[in-house]
Amino acid sequence: MPGQGRVGRAGLIVAGAVVTAEAIWLVSGLPNGALVSDLGALTVAGVAAVACVGAARRHPATLRRFWLLLAATMAFSFAGRALWTSQRLLGESLPHTLPVGLIFAASLLTGTAALFCSTTAPHTTVGRVRALLDGLIVGLALVPIGWLLVFRNVNLADLDEPLRTAGLLYPMFDLMQLTILIAVVGPRRPVWQPMTVLGVSLTVRAVADAFYVSLVAAGTYQTGTPIDVFWPLSYLLIVVAARMAPPRDHVPDEEAGELPLPPWRRVVLPYLPVGGAIVATMFARDADGHTPLPIFLAMMALLAALALRQGLAANENRRLVVQLRRLAYVDQLTGLPNRLAFIRRLRGALRGTDRVAVLLLDLDGFKQVNDRFGHTTGDTLLSGLSRRMRRAVGDDGMIARVGGDEFAVLVTDGRPLTPERLAERLLAALQPSPGEELVGVHPSASIGIAEYGPQHISHTDLLRDADIAMYAAKAAGKSAYRRCTQGLRESAVSRAELIADLRRAVDEEQLHLEFQPIVDLATGEVRSAEALVRWRHPRLGMLSPARFLPLAEETGLIIAIDRWVIHEACRAAATWQDQVPAATVAVNIAASHLRRPDLIATVTEATAGAGLAPRALTLELTESALIEGSDAVLDRLRQLRELGIRIAIDDFGTGYSSLSYLHRIPATELKIDRSFVARIPEDARAYATVEMVARLADAFDLAVVAEGVETQRQHDAVAAIGCVQGQGYRYGRPTALAELRTVLAGTDPPEVTGVAESGLTLT
Repeated sequence: MPGQGRVGRAGLIVAGAVVTAEAIWLVSGLPNGALVSDLGALTVAGVAAVACVGAARRHPATLRRFWLLLAATMAFSFAGRALWTSQRLLGESLPHTLPVGLIFAASLLTGTAALFCSTTAPHTTVGRVRALLDGLIVGLALVPIGWLLVFRNVNLADLDEPLRTAGLLYPMFDLMQLTILIAVVGPRRPVWQPMTVLGVSLTVRAVADAFYVSLVAAGTYQTGTPIDVFWPLSYLLIVVAARMAPPRDHVPDEEAGELPLPPWRRVVLPYLPVGGAIVATMFARDADGHTPLPIFLAMMALLAALALRQGLAANENRRLVVQLRRLAYVDQLTGLPNRLAFIRRLRGALRGTDRVAVLLLDLDGFKQVNDRFGHTTGDTLLSGLSRRMRRAVGDDGMIARVGGDEFAVLVTDGRPLTPERLAERLLAALQPSPGEELVGVHPSASIGIAEYGPQHISHTDLLRDADIAMYAAKAAGKSAYRRCTQGLRESAVSRAELIADLRRAVDEEQLHLEFQPIVDLATGEVRSAEALVRWRHPRLGMLSPARFLPLAEETGLIIAIDRWVIHEACRAAATWQDQVPAATVAVNIAASHLRRPDLIATVTEATAGAGLAPRALTLELTESALIEGSDAVLDRLRQLRELGIRIAIDDFGTGYSSLSYLHRIPATELKIDRSFVARIPEDARAYATVEMVARLADAFDLAVVAEGVETQRQHDAVAAIGCVQGQGYRYGRPTALAELRTVLAGTDPPEVTGVAESGLTLT
């Protein structure tokens, strides 16, 4: 390879020196200019052929044919020039003979073929024909223009010889090749440098041939003039191109992704000369109104080329329409019909007389697959599951992918299989095969079934009912199917109405707070209270948090409710500071609110706006919300503790209870869940659990609050264990702020008698 590099550099130097010397010789008008011109062109053409062979050896296999065809082009140019020179030396001034014409024609063919072997050339026959027709259209359009500008006022006596006349068509062939080169370069940027240099070479050659033709037509061309240096210069540029490096990262079109659209200039390029040809044809008519025969033949050929080109364009448009239709109605990942195709098929089925049912299937836990393993694994899983479901449905229905991990099946009365039986078959098909459960990436599915009936007005109602049934299947434990019933439909409507009412509840001041006392078990004094939100619905009356807080969390309304509760609780606590300065207020915070960076701003604004010391506010967070929190959440909690805000772990013992997290969470107290406190008098294990938590909290320097204390025996037990504070009906029910202030003003907590044995929830 180093030896080839030295040879290539030497060839480039020799070719450059020859072109320079020839240019100086011809411009200076030294003797034997014609011979110098011929020898210079021969030398540079030979060097170019050798350089192209060397490039074929150095470049990758995908470009080898390109350089070999270009080498053949230069070899034909060398042979044609040699024959031209020999015949000229034998006495012919311009030897336009048949052998010379055939050799130059061969060079045009190999040069054009080389362009079609470049890296960006069309890979299909239609694409190659289209590019070839573009070049042919440009070339044919130049015939009337050239006739009008060059040949019209020239005596045609010298053009009677067919071979001499054919030689005057070289500019047309040059521009054809240049147009093809522009077409095959494509819209990619940047363009491979050798293609740019080849374009300059073709331009130089076209200029030279155009001057040559005009001079020959005028009868003033003489060999050995400066115009002759343009041909070896075009060969020299090919030597330069052969010395350039191959493309760095050549990727086939089918692997390169979607290509950019070609610029409009390249699209209209073949048609621009056509307008000039039409104008030139009109002006080229003789005095009798007749069109010269060469122009007539050229225009007929141009019309044929345009017709063929438009035929290819029409066929390409038809193919694109088919492709666009497929893209519009087929899911690209799974190959199944998409939502649009399913809706069209469903609407068509509803116009018939058959019974119609829809199965809506949602993959359970698929988001966790994407989060854990990435979207590539998720896409692979979706493709595999779609194939299983397609086989399970078979000819008994139409299955489509209607969302990210949602699929739908259309079943009509003409199918012998019932929707329930088809749902069972789908669930069986989605069961993990041996080994898949160990991987942990195989989700289950929930299926909702809805059958079209009088209660449905359109296909949207049917899909809504299928969606309702699908969520009912999820609520039933997933990996199941449910049929939509009147009860489910009414429940969904009520749920939607309740969500709509909840959106207005904060703005219309329908929410209010109640406060449940938290007592000091050692002294019996009330020194804290937990703020509990209630909804006074204008139509349904007082609603407990269990009725509306889950909906608020699902819809994101919990953030607005949390902010309102924090502000109202801080204002309420500020009103009892004059009675009990050390009293505090506790507020429950949703897990989604804990993950928001504006939580700190909300808390500081609430305490500052109420004039409440930060130490008087306790944020209660569930154990699961804390443990599932990220490092950013833990940092946020530390910032709150630095401000003086207290942090309580609510319902302790019902979550993960990971002791390692107690080292990381900046908590100030633990609230033992009521489920343990309720069993203390009868269950020794519950007593031991509470005692263990109390000791653990003491080791971590955390205060302990026993929740759900409802009886004297429970009070005595948690007090004996060493819990610092207690909360429950034994000490007071949730009450309004005015009543709580009365409790805080007293010295003893109120006795509560007659508590239902079934127990009452406080949230």
